[in-house]
Amino acid sequence: MSKYYPLTTVGALVKGPSERILIAKTTKWRGTWGVPGGKVEWGETLEEALLREFQEEVGLDLQQLRFAVLQEAVVDPLFFQEAHFVMINYYAVSLSETITPNEEIEEWAWVTPTEALKYPLNTYTQILIEDYLQTLVS
Repeated sequence: MSKYYPLTTVGALVKGPSERILIAKTTKWRGTWGVPGGKVEWGETLEEALLREFQEEVGLDLQQLRFAVLQEAVVDPLFFQEAHFVMINYYAVSLSETITPNEEIEEWAWVTPTEALKYPLNTYTQILIEDYLQTLVS
């Protein structure tokens, strides 16, 4: 990874037909759970990158993309290597809850947002879910 510039990443909190959200444990966040996502490639829009990452990591097609929160991770010790990310998070919907995981996904669960908060989440996902819960109330 480049130590000269922060990397732009995208991720999404996805709601399935059961009204539950998808969380995943990956090989990259040292035992914590989060949401699927990844780096934006040169020439991709943010939304194109998000759609590609979800297809690659969990085999889901996303709809109703909506910007959620912007976060920054600066050399977080929970990430498997030293990195600086600008994380652009979305809310989205999937018409399927059938997961086809790639090699990065260790486990996944479709849970209510409240249930998700009981998992060992990375900080960024916890903030995203809390924001989601707040938007449901307002």
